Amino acid sequence: MHRIPAANTTCDEQAETDTPAAGLTRREALRCAALGGVAAATGAAALPAAAQQAGTAKLAEITEVTAEGVEVVTGKRMVVRFDGKRCIHTRVCVLRQPEVFKANVKGPWIDPDAADAEEVADVSRNCASGAITHTRLDGGPQEAAPRINTVTVREDGPYAFRADLSIDGRPDGFRATLCRCGASANKPYCDSSHKKVKFTATGEPPTQDSQPLAQRGGQLLIEPQKDGPLQVTGNLEITAGSGRTTDRVAGALLCRCGASANKPYCDGSHERIGFKT
Repeated sequence: MHRIPAANTTCDEQAETDTPAAGLTRREALRCAALGGVAAATGAAALPAAAQQAGTAKLAEITEVTAEGVEVVTGKRMVVRFDGKRCIHTRVCVLRQPEVFKANVKGPWIDPDAADAEEVADVSRNCASGAITHTRLDGGPQEAAPRINTVTVREDGPYAFRADLSIDGRPDGFRATLCRCGASANKPYCDSSHKKVKFTATGEPPTQDSQPLAQRGGQLLIEPQKDGPLQVTGNLEITAGSGRTTDRVAGALLCRCGASANKPYCDGSHERIGFKT
């Protein structure tokens, strides 16, 4: 994975040699060279004017693919990551920033420098699946956990969570779309199989009688149960696709087999249909 250089490793050190300085990956070394020997890009401050004038013209995007298949693209002001296994193809990225996220091209398709860093970050934050994430290198704000934890029940589609997420015991960012049709080959994440199996389920469940939560944020734990539902623990507001709040809970069992008669909640139908994960 991409690693920002340690604060005690400078691009000036790298500029004195053709080989990467201690603590720098090859990609980071290239970035340092392109910036003309500017102190390490820790993201703590905006790039100096001298670097913008002398170095940025030489800076080329550097794309890597991690062992997990995540594309990592480093630009002048930010790093953009794309995890294709999590993408649900809502096309928010290519429609809102087509110069940055180039549809239907061969080879590299992400250009973080083709728009203002905040505009690119806004697209990233609005990627419901978490397939796109980013790290600012220009001193701009990094993505933060939402103040209110929500899960949106999408019409004929997945659950869209926004929270400080822990999924299956691992920290998992702030955004994720999780399968509720039961057909995903990448459970617990949605892989758009709901379209293939023609899954139908309302995105407008009835409003439950619930009281406002004393705390609306905090970490949200999601534990997929073997051959069973999603066990969710933490403050959570369940919303319809229209944005209406349908329930406020401190924990829930959410159906992911696709068969519950009480969606989005589990009613035990996974046992009846022999659901397997």
